Amino acid sequence: MKNSLQLHRELEDRIRERTGRRIRNLAIELLPERVVLRGLATTYHIKQLAQHGVRDLLPHVFLENAITVIDSATVAG
Repeated sequence: MKNSLQLHRELEDRIRERTGRRIRNLAIELLPERVVLRGLATTYHIKQLAQHGVRDLLPHVFLENAITVIDSATVAG
C-alpha cells in the first residue's frame, strides 16, 4: 500500500487535473476512516470534479467533500 504522503500527492495532483486548478486553498485530510476535502470553489460543478478526482484513486473510501462554493468575486479578492 502507498504511504500517506505519496497518496496525498497523487490525490492533490488528480484533483488539480480534474478541476483545472480551480480550487483555492485545497486541503486534503487522510484519516483512517475517511478522506476530507476542503477549499474554495466558484461553482458546484468544480466541487464535484474534485470529488471525482478522489474517486478515481479511492473508489470505495468514505469521502467528506467540505469544499465551499463561493461567489467568484469573493475568491478573486
